[in-house]
Amino acid sequence: MKISEIHDAFDQKTLSVLQITQQYLAAAQASKHNAFLTICDQRALDQARKADQVLAREGKVPREKLPLFGIPLAIKDLLTIEGVRTTCASKMLENYVPPYTSTAVARLEAAGAITLGKLNMDEFAMGGSNENSAFGPVEHPTHPGYVPGGSSGGSATAVKAKLCFASLGTDTGGSIRLPASYCGVVGMKPTYGMISRFGLVAFASSLDQVGPMTETVEDAARLLEVMAGNDPLDSTTTPTKNFPILSEAMKEPNWSGLRIGIPQEYTSKGGLTPEVDRAIQKSLKWFEAQGAKLVPVSLPHTKYAVSIYYIVAVSEASSNLSRMDGVRFGVRNKDADQAPNLAGFYKKVRSGFGPEVKRRIILGTFALSSGYYDAYYKRACQVRRLVKNDFDQAFTQCDVIAAPVSQSTAFKRGEKLSDPLAMYLNDIFTIPANLAGLPALSVPCGADSRGLSIGLQLMGPQYSDGKLLSVARAFEVAHSADTATAQSGARS
Repeated sequence: MKISEIHDAFDQKTLSVLQITQQYLAAAQASKHNAFLTICDQRALDQARKADQVLAREGKVPREKLPLFGIPLAIKDLLTIEGVRTTCASKMLENYVPPYTSTAVARLEAAGAITLGKLNMDEFAMGGSNENSAFGPVEHPTHPGYVPGGSSGGSATAVKAKLCFASLGTDTGGSIRLPASYCGVVGMKPTYGMISRFGLVAFASSLDQVGPMTETVEDAARLLEVMAGNDPLDSTTTPTKNFPILSEAMKEPNWSGLRIGIPQEYTSKGGLTPEVDRAIQKSLKWFEAQGAKLVPVSLPHTKYAVSIYYIVAVSEASSNLSRMDGVRFGVRNKDADQAPNLAGFYKKVRSGFGPEVKRRIILGTFALSSGYYDAYYKRACQVRRLVKNDFDQAFTQCDVIAAPVSQSTAFKRGEKLSDPLAMYLNDIFTIPANLAGLPALSVPCGADSRGLSIGLQLMGPQYSDGKLLSVARAFEVAHSADTATAQSGARS
């Protein structure tokens, strides 16, 4: 069911908000996926009862005033909610309870959404497989033993396993699109600055972006429209207050005038597995059959994207996480106060980070250190601009860029843990959109022989989010039945 269909059921009195909330809470509590870190059962039930009182008083869903009325959502556990534990899947914040709610979540709840709880993730959003959580890995929703992708693996799994209706994830270098592709859901990384980052525990501030993860493109558009717009609490948000994202998303694309860019750096020469390559090529042929024109484009600095990202991101992470010092935030070991000096104290208290977070903090501290800043961070920012220039040039030749999300489908848990560089290369096709601040999404486009989902990535110019969703929605309508059949056949 889509949001509009659930609202129809509320109107017809065949379903109540309390009923649907109880169903999702029961599924979350019984689940073995380890997708939830905190379930806010009492809070969610209180919200549901108040919503039913509104429904009884109004007689029908107040759709215009509350576009997400009664819709049960779950939130990645690095977006704060007042009075609800926010851990970032780290022992450093295991018992942290924030005194404020992030803007993105506040806007969803103000639109009528019900918050079921907080979702598991890679610690501080650092990882691509959801194996770096201090509270255990998340299980793939359909294929036990495989990773759901990261860092928003809990968000993708919860949606696919029907533990919540939709979820919020965050995307720093592909952390929404990769798990969306691996799990077979829709994941949207909006234009940088479209959604406020206030209340988001920062990883890399110039790259982080909040986005929706849903079963359908239409519902992703609904969540995005509610969250989008200027926020005085975040100076990086766009000055525009309202974006007509949903109305744009529901339009049929002008196929005869649509130019779809095919970057040569993202083809089979980029290391795609044969099954992913076939699914992408089949998708491109469908666009062509609708009347769209396929245009070859070049993004030559893509080969530097991973290197740029892992300098910029770790440098900003080193700065952002410096506050986790065991004094203001974080855990403090019992023997830390007996340390002979400040260096000894920090060695004790900062041991609460996991190995991947420590690795990135150390790399970032080195890149920012005296004598190395110009050679690493400054140079990476300069080359980052060249990546943005590549996209600017490409979008003079096309309207939308189509590409794979990942080189392969989901891999087995533990397969890449001993090789961080191999794990980092998973993001080679998703990182460029973050470096350039562009909107990008993943929509299911098929499955491999094991039934593991394959995602098609669509990217557009800044603030073309609605148009991107429109193209994705048309594609989804034509391909959702084929994708479900392929996954079902492979599992059987």
